[in-house]
Amino acid sequence: MGVRVGIPRALLYYHYYPGWEAFFRALGAEVVLSDETTKAILDRGVRDAVDEACLPVKLYLGHLANLRDKEVDYIFVPRIVSVERKRYLCPKFLGLPEIARFCVPGLPELLDIEINVYERYHKSKQSLEKLASLFGYSKQAGKLALQEAKVAQKAYEARLRQGYTPQDVFCGREKKENGRIKVAVLGHAYNLNDPYTSMGLLEKLREMGAEVITTEMMLPEEIKRGNDFLEKEIFWTFGKELLGAAFHLLDEGSIQGIVLVVSFGCGPDSLICELVERIYRREKTVPLLMLTLDEHTGQAGVITRLEAFMDMLRWREAI
Repeated sequence: MGVRVGIPRALLYYHYYPGWEAFFRALGAEVVLSDETTKAILDRGVRDAVDEACLPVKLYLGHLANLRDKEVDYIFVPRIVSVERKRYLCPKFLGLPEIARFCVPGLPELLDIEINVYERYHKSKQSLEKLASLFGYSKQAGKLALQEAKVAQKAYEARLRQGYTPQDVFCGREKKENGRIKVAVLGHAYNLNDPYTSMGLLEKLREMGAEVITTEMMLPEEIKRGNDFLEKEIFWTFGKELLGAAFHLLDEGSIQGIVLVVSFGCGPDSLICELVERIYRREKTVPLLMLTLDEHTGQAGVITRLEAFMDMLRWREAI
């Protein structure tokens, strides 16, 4: 039996899992996912985390503990500093391996390679290729595995731009017919797509008759155009994408409403969402709903606010 590599079903799982899975499978590893989020997994993460941690980090720690119980040989916890030139991710991604080791006892060995393309991609590529030797493969095999990962990741991102959500792709669901009301739902993919912590809000909006648009469904050039009005671009990758998507959609005038989803205690989002909210409220053309999630958020309250928001959008369309 091959080496068992665990991947937590949290944080950047929703961005990069297809590429990660293809990479490890090409190296003969068995990829083991943590279970889908439950109250027990979240509660375990909350118990292990420091009080100041945001909801996504608490959830990530719960998934690490879940993988520990599955007796995997390794857990993939990369230190992701930057995924594009001259941009950073949130600081929590920089210290994720240390957070994991400090907060969750008894973990197996972590594959904590550094991915940092702030200046150049070469060193990160070498780090990924070196993982091949850990599984008994040559450097050339590592290069081939990396190529397979790129192909899988590109195909995944193409599906997202066709209007599928990550959960649609992972579960093999067909894309549902577009609703009558276009609603942009903007936030980090790990906040929007975890069925438990998001209360399934994307599916609920679809059931209420909305055509849901997320950042991942938009083209890079559209997001870039949305950021063009800034004198200086945002240096957080995900913040830049959220801001660009929000301003492009406002300028295009193609949406009837926007829902901003943020986790309580998120530093970058406290700035980004404030900018978006100010501009939308100043323009007064597109209604905006802000949802803040934490471990205490109740489903009934979220559904009530979504229903009221959709009723208001239908009323606006009718007059």
